[in-house]
Amino acid sequence: MNQLIISAATEGEEAANPLVPNVWEMGVVLVGFAVLLYIVIKFIVPMFEKTFAERAEAIEGGIAKAEAAQAEASAALEEYKQQLTDARAEANRIREEARAEGAQILADLKAKAAAESARITEQAHAAIESERQAAVVSLRSEVGTLATTLAGRIVGEALTDDQRAARVVDRFLADLETQSAGAAK
Repeated sequence: MNQLIISAATEGEEAANPLVPNVWEMGVVLVGFAVLLYIVIKFIVPMFEKTFAERAEAIEGGIAKAEAAQAEASAALEEYKQQLTDARAEANRIREEARAEGAQILADLKAKAAAESARITEQAHAAIESERQAAVVSLRSEVGTLATTLAGRIVGEALTDDQRAARVVDRFLADLETQSAGAAK
C-alpha cells in the first residue's frame, strides 16, 4: 500500500501541469486582488479625482485670471493711449492759444507804440510850432524895433507913433516874406 500511495503520489505529481496554477492559489489571489481593487476604488481614486479637480480648477482659474488681467491690461493700454491723445490735443490747443495770445499782445504793443509815436510826434510838431510862433513874435518885435530905429535914422525923425511903427514893421516883414518865397521857388 505504501507503494501504491507513493506511486499514486508520483502519478499525481506528474499529472499536475506546472503552467496551470492551483485553484486555491488562484482563489486567494483573486480575493486579494478584489480587496485591493475595492480599496483603490473606494479611497485612492477619489483622492486622485479630488486632486485632479483642484488642479484643473486652479489651472482654469489661473487661465481666467490671466485672461482677466490681459483684458484689464488691454483696457488700461487703450485708456493710456486715449489720455495720451487727449494730452497731445490739449498741448496743441494750449500752444495755439499761446501763439494767438502772443500775436495779440504783439499787435497791442505795436498799436500802443504807434499811438505813442504819433502822440510824441504831435507834441513835437506842437512844440516846434509854438517855438516857431514865439520866434516869429520875438523876431517881429526885434525887427520892428530895429526897423523903426533905422527908419527914424534914415528919415531923420523919430517914429514914436505905435500904429505907424506897426505898419512899417508889417510892410517890411511882408516884403521879406515875398522875397524869401520868390527865392525859395
